[in-house]
Amino acid sequence: MNPRIIHSEGQSIQYVCSGKAATVTHVLLHGIGSGMMSWSNQLEHVKGSKKHQVLAWNAPGYGSSTKLGMDTPKAEDYALRMWQWLDFMSVKTPVVLVGHSLGCLMAASATRLNASRVSQLILLSPAKGYGAASKDIREQKLNARLDNLIEHGPIGMAKLRAHAMLSNHAPESMRLKVQEIMSQVDPTGYTQAAQMLAHADLCWELTHPKPSCQVVVASGHLDQITPPEDCAPVAHVLGLNLIDLGPVGHACAIETPRKVSSLIGLG
Repeated sequence: MNPRIIHSEGQSIQYVCSGKAATVTHVLLHGIGSGMMSWSNQLEHVKGSKKHQVLAWNAPGYGSSTKLGMDTPKAEDYALRMWQWLDFMSVKTPVVLVGHSLGCLMAASATRLNASRVSQLILLSPAKGYGAASKDIREQKLNARLDNLIEHGPIGMAKLRAHAMLSNHAPESMRLKVQEIMSQVDPTGYTQAAQMLAHADLCWELTHPKPSCQVVVASGHLDQITPPEDCAPVAHVLGLNLIDLGPVGHACAIETPRKVSSLIGLG
């Protein structure tokens, strides 16, 4: 699973690919304090599979992926870049689009823009965004996140926040993995993503219009970042029930890899 980079129209996207199917079946979008290797368990699971071909990117501004061209991007800007990437990769058949946390905003917007290319939308521990909140709350949430980044830097921030991404009973090896991935975030890319989070509204993305494909919304009930009471309204706006991934925290793809792999169709 060596990282790859494509270059198109002056932009670069870094990604990993796993599986031996003839066509891409799944596309995985990571969260704000993360990266493509947050999906390493799922990618490893399908390495020899002839049924699946899975792509996971570093979002714009992460790793070696070119940042977006505006200071305050929208979820749609990330979605458009995703479709440009898949076009360059000649992905023609509909894919299972999986988002985690902030990646859910990107995935939902991508589905809204190009529904015929998504066979199933799966939202794990979804971040709703603060677009529907008051201006004061939006600014408070944004400033707190950016102040933390400025004060501690990516490495310091990762040390402080990694434990909150998992349940209290998660092994130390998982915490260190989350910490390592988070410590690699680029401040500029993270700042752009924080701006997007502050102004986005996942429930709006999911209802203008509602997706025509099957949608699944799931989270662990020990998630401290996007707790079940925050995730449930995302499911309910589509008339769905929130699926419980069990006693795990926010980084569910790391803490309960088999359950997540099964849920997203990689079992």
